[in-house]
Amino acid sequence: MLAEDSVLLREGLTGLLGHCGHRVVAAVGDAEALLAAVGEHSPDVVVTDVRMPPGFQDEGLRAAVRLRRERPALPVLVLSQYVQRSYAGELLDSGDGTGLGYLLKDRVGQVEEFVEALCEVAAGGTVVDPEVVRQLLRRRRDPLERLTPREREVLALVAEGRSNGSIARALVVSEAAVGKHIGSILTKLDLPPAEETHRRVLAVLAYLRA
Repeated sequence: MLAEDSVLLREGLTGLLGHCGHRVVAAVGDAEALLAAVGEHSPDVVVTDVRMPPGFQDEGLRAAVRLRRERPALPVLVLSQYVQRSYAGELLDSGDGTGLGYLLKDRVGQVEEFVEALCEVAAGGTVVDPEVVRQLLRRRRDPLERLTPREREVLALVAEGRSNGSIARALVVSEAAVGKHIGSILTKLDLPPAEETHRRVLAVLAYLRA
């Protein structure tokens, strides 16, 4: 089962897997279609991208987490351009931790490497790109270490319950500057897409836990 929004890459992977002796029972371009196709075909292994329609954020990875929650033994290989830490840890913790893979596209240097990883995951093994491991470990050590000193100041004031206007007055900057800092903080903390007030609460929780 293959989920990839790029038609060229989707067709290329379908042809590649077929050439290597594997049968792609369905190839889809969005997360909802992935969920439906897995229910219909019950594949031996799922290969999915992270960013897919409609939001092109982490729909594919969230779908993978949902599939593992509903089918803990379903092997899943995530093939992505980057590390999406907000759900990667949850995916790798799903089920009993077997039959999982997370590889970065630009680090899969050879066809044989990719196919071997896919077979390993399908057989119940776990294959994780070293960069994924490094970033997950770094986040668990200190979720705030990616923030600049000014962003830490802003987050500390957010934790006090202050509005953007109050923060701007305290730091003698414009509200627009505060808004940019908060946007950067939410991005660097890899908080899942949600209503902004909810994301501010999650950011405060990350600050209090650090």
